Amino acid sequence: MLNIADDAKVDSDVVFNHSDRVTISVGAGSRIYRGSEFTGDVSIGADVFINRDCYVRPNTTIGDRVNIGPFVRLVTDTHDMGSHERRAGAVRHDAISVGDGSWIGASTTVLAGVTIGAGSVVAAGSVVTGDVPDDVVVAGVPAKIVKRLST
Repeated sequence: MLNIADDAKVDSDVVFNHSDRVTISVGAGSRIYRGSEFTGDVSIGADVFINRDCYVRPNTTIGDRVNIGPFVRLVTDTHDMGSHERRAGAVRHDAISVGDGSWIGASTTVLAGVTIGAGSVVAAGSVVTGDVPDDVVVAGVPAKIVKRLST
C-alpha cells in the first residue's frame, strides 16, 4: 500500500516498490526529488526533504523534519554468516531509524540495524555502521563522533 499525504511533493520518476503486504508512507509537507527508490515497509515523516537518487530499503523509518542529501543509501539488507561454500547466508533486513530533525549529507551510506539519533548530522560521504546518539556530528568511514551539538 502507498500512502502519500495530499500536500507532499514527489517527483514523477520516484519509484515505490510496494504491495498489499507492505506499506510506504510519506508524511505531510514532505518532498522527494527525482531518481529515488523506496522498497518494502518504509515510513517517511512530516516535512522531510529527500534529495535526488536516494535508495531506501525495507524496514526503514525516517522521522519528521529530516533532510537527506543526494545519493544517500539506507541499506537494511544484510546476511547471516554462511558456510565456507557461501559466506553470504540467509538475507535479512535489519531496521534503520532516522531520528527527528536529523541531516544526512550527500553520498552517505547507512548500514542495516543503525539508529541515527534526533538532531544529529551525518557528514557527506560517511559510512554509518553503528548507532549515532542524539545531537552529534559524525563523519568518516566508518563514521565516528566529531562534535557534540547543543540542544
